[in-house]
Amino acid sequence: MSDDVVALTAAQAAERVRAGELSSRDLFDTYRDRSASDELGAYLWVAEEAPDVEPGAPLGGVPLAVKDLFCTEGVPSTSGSRILAGYRPPYTATAVEKLVGAGAPMLGKTNMDEFAMGSSNENSGYGPVRNPWDTSRVPGGSSGGSAAAVAAGLAPWAIGTDTGGSIRQPAALCGIVGLKPTYGSVSRYGMIAFASSLDQCGPLTRDVTDAALLYRHMVGRDPCDSTSLQHPEAIRLPSSESLDGLRFGVPPALLGEGIEPGVREVFDSVIARVEELGGKVEEVELPSAGHGLSAYYVIAPAEASANLARYDGVRYGQRAGNGDLVSMYEETRRDGFGAEVKRRIMIGTYALSSGYYDAYYGTAQRVRTKIADDFRAAFGRVDLILTPTSPTVAFELGARTQDPLAMYMSDFLTVPMSLAGLPAISIPGGLADGLPVGIQLAGPAFSENRIFEASYALERAIGFEGLPR
Repeated sequence: MSDDVVALTAAQAAERVRAGELSSRDLFDTYRDRSASDELGAYLWVAEEAPDVEPGAPLGGVPLAVKDLFCTEGVPSTSGSRILAGYRPPYTATAVEKLVGAGAPMLGKTNMDEFAMGSSNENSGYGPVRNPWDTSRVPGGSSGGSAAAVAAGLAPWAIGTDTGGSIRQPAALCGIVGLKPTYGSVSRYGMIAFASSLDQCGPLTRDVTDAALLYRHMVGRDPCDSTSLQHPEAIRLPSSESLDGLRFGVPPALLGEGIEPGVREVFDSVIARVEELGGKVEEVELPSAGHGLSAYYVIAPAEASANLARYDGVRYGQRAGNGDLVSMYEETRRDGFGAEVKRRIMIGTYALSSGYYDAYYGTAQRVRTKIADDFRAAFGRVDLILTPTSPTVAFELGARTQDPLAMYMSDFLTVPMSLAGLPAISIPGGLADGLPVGIQLAGPAFSENRIFEASYALERAIGFEGLPR
């Protein structure tokens, strides 16, 4: 019974519940029992009992794993940081509230890089997450706990956040599907902030259909988030297995040095699949995209330095010091923040400082505008842009912890879409050296339906099989 249930996709499980063939409580209990014995470090908190689910709810009582930076009322919400140890918010993030209301009860809170800063999930204040394909390797980050849980069958689906690739990159390294939606299409209210102009919530799922189903119930304008927008289209579940008439752009600027041979081989095989399915593939220029990583690692730390100034020991979270105000500020932040968070706060504060603001932050914002302009021009010629998601497969734990620049290069292929606020999905394309390789499809703003249709057709043609669950 347990193995049969876990083999179902979320959409299949929801259908079984609606048909009366499966109890939502039994479904929840099966996943709760598996999550409670988690050996990957994927969870930081697991629910003790199944909540009641409204009969006929559209998501059918299929339980949801939630990244730990979403505030959830009365439940520990730490954003992977020791500075928020024990924090239990008095309210719930809009995205979580919507999904729970649609019938996806919260199964647990997943581990993550501290304040979503990282590409390997080794920066968590509560220990690293391990990749279920090879536990000596990283799952990617910062949503590595969510990705590992879905890949290992510890959750049927999950939500994470993507600032510069933090949904797509772990999805790629764990062999699952991950969507970064159009910026603003999902409310950020209740998400513990890293970089406010980049952070976006999205689904991590086993297949494209599940991603579309979950995203359908996340979108919408929220009066609590002034940057949120109403999606102009109803989100449809994909069904077409053809790519006839679709034009795919392959940008040489993102396919230079640094792409592992095995990753390139899988990517080339996917291009062949696109053409077999009727799609047209051509090169497309994104001349500024190669500067995306440099711009991102000025803009994101600058915004982080402002957002993280609130963690001072005064209002919530950890407090240290001897009672003196200055010592409270200094010791709270010294002991509560990890090394990567401190590094990015210092970079961001420097970039915003008097005399350097225009040279660094101002220049990075101009580069961001150029990248967005390049994408607009490219989408005048093609419908979607196709790249690998990560330059490499999952690397070994500890391999890049002493080399921040090497770690930052993990986001080289995902950052340009984040800077432009565009939607992009990662789907499994195959294996290299026995490890998953992700393929990224990106489109214009609010083109999620087209992305779902194209990635569904590719998914069916590729026939990737994930880990046994």
